[in-house]
Amino acid sequence: MKTYTLNVAGLQRELPILPVNESLSIAAFVMFSDVELTVACAGELLKKVGDFDVILTAESKGIPLAYELARQSGKSYVVGRKSVKLYMSDPISVNVKSITTLGVQTLYLSREDAEKLKGKKVLIADDVISTGESLTALEKLCEEAGGIIAYKSAVLAEGEAADREDIVFLEKLPLFPSN
Repeated sequence: MKTYTLNVAGLQRELPILPVNESLSIAAFVMFSDVELTVACAGELLKKVGDFDVILTAESKGIPLAYELARQSGKSYVVGRKSVKLYMSDPISVNVKSITTLGVQTLYLSREDAEKLKGKKVLIADDVISTGESLTALEKLCEEAGGIIAYKSAVLAEGEAADREDIVFLEKLPLFPSN
């Protein structure tokens, strides 16, 4: 299996290169169960952003990062969920289509979580920004909840996302054209 050597936050990881479709492959970056990487990346991201009140991420790959950002900063975090849960009253929703997800998905935020964002400076955080679709969905959720986007951040910016000037990220991640 082909791999890509990633150096981020002072750590090195070998990422498997996997096909997305016939013409494109990506280096699969997954923070789940890599505590050392999650702690280091959260610390480095916090050095790159300024003042914020609350963190917003999408279910599910952004959750470990959001938790660690919250733990290190002492701020709370809110998760845009992929389905409505029984405990979620009067949810707001937006649609999202990301490079690693088949079909269009919807992100939901309970009215209670939306209240946590209202009038607050929000740090949007995710593991990877690629097409920007997940980020756009989080921006819309934040705006619908009345939050003020302070920063849009990710551990990695993939492909053309690395050229964006409106996001904070730690490292670039290339895309791999399939042969």
